[in-house]
Amino acid sequence: MIEKLQPEKGKVIGFKLSGKLHDDDYKVLVPELEALIAREGKIRLLVQLADFHGWDLHAAWDDIIFDIKHYHDVERIALVGDPGRNEWMVKLSKPFTAAEVIFFPTDEIDAAWDWLLDEK
Repeated sequence: MIEKLQPEKGKVIGFKLSGKLHDDDYKVLVPELEALIAREGKIRLLVQLADFHGWDLHAAWDDIIFDIKHYHDVERIALVGDPGRNEWMVKLSKPFTAAEVIFFPTDEIDAAWDWLLDEK
């Protein structure tokens, strides 16, 4: 399941991913991200992983297609989750994006938002 965390702030947007993701999740997520990219150019993304169990095959394909199409459109990604269990996502995501990707423990979600909103 994908849940939007709050209204976007300029080029910054965040989502909470939980359970196993399916194609229907990407049918909601991708148009929202593409609309933000069309409006803002490069975007910044917070992804909170909460009881995340990965993707089914179709959703994994949807994710790869989005990443290829928008390789240079995301400048920062803050991955937020449980240390150890979800830090591997940073390594997994690096080949699929030109974005700077940083992991933040769940209790540092405010720092993740601050990093994304920082204009440096």
